[in-house]
Amino acid sequence: MIKRIGILTSGGDAPGMNAAIRAVVRSALSYGLEPYGIYNGYRGLIQNEIVPMDRSSVSDIVNRGGTILKTARLPEFCEKEIQFKAVEILQRQGIEALVVIGGDGTYRGAKALSELGINCVALPGTIDNDIGSTDYTIGFDTALNTIIDAVDKIRDTTESHSRCSIVEVMGNHCGDLALYSGIAEGAEIIITPDFRMSDEELFSTLRKMREKDVNRRAIVIVSEKIYPDIHEFAKKVEKETGFNTRATTLGYIQRGGSPSTFDRVLAGRMGAYAVDQLIAGKGGICVGVRGNTLVDYEISKALAMKKKRDDSMITIVKQINK
Repeated sequence: MIKRIGILTSGGDAPGMNAAIRAVVRSALSYGLEPYGIYNGYRGLIQNEIVPMDRSSVSDIVNRGGTILKTARLPEFCEKEIQFKAVEILQRQGIEALVVIGGDGTYRGAKALSELGINCVALPGTIDNDIGSTDYTIGFDTALNTIIDAVDKIRDTTESHSRCSIVEVMGNHCGDLALYSGIAEGAEIIITPDFRMSDEELFSTLRKMREKDVNRRAIVIVSEKIYPDIHEFAKKVEKETGFNTRATTLGYIQRGGSPSTFDRVLAGRMGAYAVDQLIAGKGGICVGVRGNTLVDYEISKALAMKKKRDDSMITIVKQINK
């Protein structure tokens, strides 16, 4: 049976990571294991930034955003020489298994270490909800609620000025933040990598709204990277439609804040589940949630999975953008 396990967070931070760290540490201690925290992700691992953790290490963190273990990116971790160095450091510390929290890059690092003899379990920690092996990632719900709160406020001034407000949200190549927030906000138009509109289609839709009611307001939710410069695009929308138009980029505000109840519970469940799997001798796997049931997949299979969406979501967006 393993005696020591490490835990790290990697990539972009996400609300709920601390709740997951807490669950892993408390669960490990309940089994009589020695948990070790690794600061600054894989970069901290190869720099031996490793410290023992106990119950007090994770007290009063469940409600805090970000990650107490800090996070960093290390593109060089794909190199075998760097991976061997990581394994050597872990073995020197007597750490036999790892729980890693992050996105697909974090998953690839865990897969590599597992293949080199360090059992790893990966938890999906990213606000983008772009991991195909789980319905929801840790941090997505909190980020979504942050967007809703911001757009509710933007709506007030949009109504007052009969304006078109274009709100750009995060999500990278995954449009779930825009998709869910657009539906929740009753947006007039939702544009994501999966639900695109040509410029002329968008202009035509807004023109029709404007022609029917000059006092009409419109909210357009857009995934990041759809338009190179959302503010320049807003100027184009105003010129082509007659709508007084403004763009808002919510940016990194979406990553911060106290995690929602949903994210705290999801992170806690996943953290405890990860330790259970390591106790059972499993490695090279990642944890997900399907429906309300925790599941696990081989990381290699998970990385190849496409994001699944309920048909009703697709129908709603098509109706909105029609």
